[in-house]
Amino acid sequence: MCHYKRIERSIGEYIAGRYRRAVEVGIGNNPDAARPVAAAGALALCTDIRPGIRHDGLIVVTDDVFEPDLRLYAGADLIYAVRPGVEMVPPLIALAARINSDLLVYHLGCEIYGDGGEVLDCGPVLLHRYHRRRP
Repeated sequence: MCHYKRIERSIGEYIAGRYRRAVEVGIGNNPDAARPVAAAGALALCTDIRPGIRHDGLIVVTDDVFEPDLRLYAGADLIYAVRPGVEMVPPLIALAARINSDLLVYHLGCEIYGDGGEVLDCGPVLLHRYHRRRP
């Protein structure tokens, strides 16, 4: 389990060093990527489809990426997800395009969506950028 936590911290550190306002989609019971982003002051909030998820020091709200409340994501320069189901990637891409943000996804194993987007090396893991923010 420690190996996974190192991966998630690396993802969070990568994001914290490059973005100013991020939203994590599908945080579930795994806040380890969000914590370094929040510590850097770059985490706006986290979402999950299940109500009642709480993590000390993080804002977690209930939202469904298939029918997102766009107000939650307004002003974000990044939407990211750690190990989402591949069926979540198309609505994540659509959401990122609508609010004009980057979209980064860390996939479980070899699971990718479509052509895998732009692959970014962030140390011990590869992230997939499926949408790039327009200037």
